[in-house]
Amino acid sequence: MRKLFFSELSCRETKLQSVNPYSWFQFDKVKLSSKPSLQSPSSIETLLKVAEPPLLPLFKPIDYVEILAQIHEELETCKPDKKSNLFLLQFQVFRGLGESKLSLRSLQLAWEKSTSIHEKLIYDAWLKYEKKGEEPISDLLSSCHKCCQKFNLLDFVSQISTENVTEETNYPLRGLNMVYFKIGDDMVACDRRKIAGLSSPLYTMLNGGFKESKLEVVDMSNNGISSLAMRAVSKFSLTGKLPHFAPDVLLEILDFSNKYCCKGLKEACDRKLATFVHTRQDALDYMECALELGCTILAAACLHVLLDELPEWLNDEHVINLFFNVNQAHLSTLVGNASFSLFCFLSEVAMSVDPKSEATVLFLEKLVESATENCQNQFALHQLGCVMFLRKEYRRAEELFNLAFSAGHVYSIAGLARLTALRGNKHLSIKMLDSVISSCQMPLGWMYQERSLYSEGDAKWESLNKATELDPTLVYPYMYRAAYLMKKQSIEAALVEINRILGFRLSLECLEMRFCLHIALEDYRGALRDIHAIMTLNPEWRMFEGRVVVGQMKVLVMEHVERWTPGDCWMHLYDRWSAVDDIGSLSVICQMLESDLPKGVLYFRQSLLLLRLNCPEAAMRSLALAREHASSKNERLVYEGWILYDTGHCEEGLRKAEESIAIHRSFEAFFLKAYALADSGPDPPSSAAVVSLLEEALKCPSDRLRKGQALNNLGSVYVDCGKLDQAAECYSNALKIGHTRAHQGLARVHFLRNDRNKAYEEMTKLIEKARNNASAYEKRSEYCERDLTKADLHMVTKLDPLRVYPYRYRAAVLMDNHKEKEAIAELSHAISFKADLHLLHLRAAFHEHTGNVSAALRDCRAALSVDPTHQEMLELHTRVHTQEP
Repeated sequence: MRKLFFSELSCRETKLQSVNPYSWFQFDKVKLSSKPSLQSPSSIETLLKVAEPPLLPLFKPIDYVEILAQIHEELETCKPDKKSNLFLLQFQVFRGLGESKLSLRSLQLAWEKSTSIHEKLIYDAWLKYEKKGEEPISDLLSSCHKCCQKFNLLDFVSQISTENVTEETNYPLRGLNMVYFKIGDDMVACDRRKIAGLSSPLYTMLNGGFKESKLEVVDMSNNGISSLAMRAVSKFSLTGKLPHFAPDVLLEILDFSNKYCCKGLKEACDRKLATFVHTRQDALDYMECALELGCTILAAACLHVLLDELPEWLNDEHVINLFFNVNQAHLSTLVGNASFSLFCFLSEVAMSVDPKSEATVLFLEKLVESATENCQNQFALHQLGCVMFLRKEYRRAEELFNLAFSAGHVYSIAGLARLTALRGNKHLSIKMLDSVISSCQMPLGWMYQERSLYSEGDAKWESLNKATELDPTLVYPYMYRAAYLMKKQSIEAALVEINRILGFRLSLECLEMRFCLHIALEDYRGALRDIHAIMTLNPEWRMFEGRVVVGQMKVLVMEHVERWTPGDCWMHLYDRWSAVDDIGSLSVICQMLESDLPKGVLYFRQSLLLLRLNCPEAAMRSLALAREHASSKNERLVYEGWILYDTGHCEEGLRKAEESIAIHRSFEAFFLKAYALADSGPDPPSSAAVVSLLEEALKCPSDRLRKGQALNNLGSVYVDCGKLDQAAECYSNALKIGHTRAHQGLARVHFLRNDRNKAYEEMTKLIEKARNNASAYEKRSEYCERDLTKADLHMVTKLDPLRVYPYRYRAAVLMDNHKEKEAIAELSHAISFKADLHLLHLRAAFHEHTGNVSAALRDCRAALSVDPTHQEMLELHTRVHTQEP
């Protein structure tokens, strides 16, 4: 069966002739027994080939808390024009930590704090690029006033005066102080005093010791300006405004203003010309003039168009050459003091398209030249080193990594170690990493991961385990161990290992590996589940080192599983939902989407599951598809309301719910209104209003999956109101229709009735039904004695090491036992791989308690970088700040 499966793949991969499935999956050619047998260790290594972890072209300081604290401290005291660069550095720190929401917020703050038009343009374009995934809903977001204010590009050209002044070829000028400029056969009359007032050179020429000061007629025929343009100059001298002219006339005026140093006239020309830049070709045509003549507004208009078209022009050599040939003086005209921001953005885009391209190298080299601060220098050198490593320009890469490491970017040692190993000296690579590890007060997981690449036997295994202990979010150690375990012919053990990380982090590489393991076990339903998960997270994903489209693998797997009817699908969806199996539920919905069932509601359910799985980008993509496939206007309004709600626009989402209800009273519209009403505005509505809305929702037709959710939410509102009997009834009714999560609400009711044993038992039921539910163990820990609490929280950390409550609890217990160092170490361990406000807050409080004011202040500042509005953190920061010497 397995050989047949991969033969099918080989036959159908007509577009990718290089694909040879048997080079990936080489199974035993002997007759298959009930237990899968594998041909050889080498074939298993081919089956589960684990690539080395990539060198990350990111800013990864050894102590990100210290850097965040320094940034926050500088932001408190620096001049306004320095703030945007500090927020850019904060953006790079959060990006290096994998905190996408926080990094995007820092980028937004960089835009808000920009003080120059150049910075505004750069950060505006950058924000647009980062939000390109929102294009399917851009029309909806643009209709939201707050979105327009917050995210639209700064269209500075629209702010430029474009009055269409009617040209007057003959206007009367009378008086004794006249001068006439002869241009060919034309005579242009000007007010001598006004025209002289345009600049010092003109004043000197017309009123000083030059012969022109005594002439009534001055010959300007050889000065490169037409009579039409000169009349415009004359009118500008009288009115301060330029008439509306074609670009060629404006260029004549610009040349005149530059020649005679007429600053005001030049600025007016600059602004007028900027309004003519609309396309990439316009930008290229006008940019040379803008740079040569120092026209900052025209240059900014050209830059605006080019940035807006990224990444389309990255293969346009004319645009690339423009940036390549720009000198320092021209660069100042182009971007003022924002050159580092510009090349940081351009290199970011170029690397995402093709990190090996010449454009990427060009922009990164310019980035290195633009760096003025040490952290900027570290980051730029390291990024360029990573690109040179990918291009196999190893000598240059080594030089750059050395410079970055010497400047203080310790992570660059990873690049140096790999280059040393490529030269055949793995022992020296280990020594380099050991030196870094021994010099660190708190070694980091990546150090041991890198060390494992050059170790053998037990030493390799120990390094991998240490890497996971220090940083459980690193993917490579799990994948290597899983591949190793399968090599020892224990597929089940390999599955257990890869499931460890998939329990809390949906890595595409790990899903692909688990797919392979399921195929090896001939568990095609399990393989299909993982294919569906991959397709939902990234429909463009290519498997097996990029050689096979994931959709094609799905087609082949589907031929080996039983087809379900829509009725079967609903039954299995209820089962998976009740088992709190979100990935399994996702797979069922993917199959349902291939049927004739209404797709809008299915994509909506898909978005809910993806939110539970902490995949917000994929969830928003599914929500946009739900909107696209809505079967009615009232249904579409509901999905639009959720999109607005999930993007932080609660009031707008509430209005969409009300519009939908006005058309048709539906479960989802009432449910959305209850959600949005509870979270909109400074004065939240009374619980009675939310209860009423949820009760109205329950009266409307819906399936039991959603009704169970509504009953669960209604129970939570009743608990908050102290109506425990009504809450218990809601939770019980939810459980009757398979909403397993209601056990948690019922446990809370038991606890509030002072029956901890029943609460514990209720949570135990949830744990028994749910699949590796870390949150259930965490909640149960609140209802038991300390020893059982400790065991439950140990299980939470084992299942999901990113949940912070267990670390805080253990640290608090240690602190109560006067083990201050151990308490702080417990928190520091978690902080090293997760930038969490609550962890930093508690460690700051511990430092304050032990009298370490500087450490407390550092943690306060770092925590406020994570959430600048957290009231308790602000109060602690104020208190600690007053204690600082």
